[in-house]
Amino acid sequence: MLMLKRLASIVPIGLLIALTACTSAQPKKNGFFAREAALSSTGVDSQQLLSIIEDNGQTYNALISYELPGLADSILSAGKELIGTPYRFGGTTTTGFDCSGFVGYLYKNQTGIVLPRTTRAMLAMNATQVKRTELVPGDLILFNKRGRGPVSHVGIYMGNNKFIHSGSRRSGGVRIDSLTNSYWNASYLQAKRVLEKSEAQPILMNMPTASF
Repeated sequence: MLMLKRLASIVPIGLLIALTACTSAQPKKNGFFAREAALSSTGVDSQQLLSIIEDNGQTYNALISYELPGLADSILSAGKELIGTPYRFGGTTTTGFDCSGFVGYLYKNQTGIVLPRTTRAMLAMNATQVKRTELVPGDLILFNKRGRGPVSHVGIYMGNNKFIHSGSRRSGGVRIDSLTNSYWNASYLQAKRVLEKSEAQPILMNMPTASF
């Protein structure tokens, strides 16, 4: 216990997160969480971390509560920089996006997470469905056309009833809209949570320890 306390004063929990992300087994449940994203968010590579905690070869087991980094902030910040990018059917690059292409581009480039390519596949993916009253930034929001027909659109929730999406040619492509808008309110279908804390269970690690 004394060793754990001393190590905690040397190695910030953010650094321990990086090692956990790189050495853990494959993600549980929906499989979308990218371990590399946690490492890159710290700005410290695994070799630097190991050099900090390395000592004379003895080991102990440390139970670490892993916390997701602020991936939603990265996604939304990058999305805002793309406001005004034109809508292009089938588009997946900054020359033009369709709705699922835009969402997939942000998740892949900001987190390493590869989402299904179409809105129908996003609706069917094995990610937790969340209630509308429990939305958090980063959640995917899926829409149909005023409650009629299959899923037809997707955006990313920003908070305060706002979401960012690539709308249409007529609406000007990437933009921010409100769920209180009569059209989007009537078209709301479902929300999915990809960035999920349940993906980040405590992980048992073997780590070098020092003698005191």
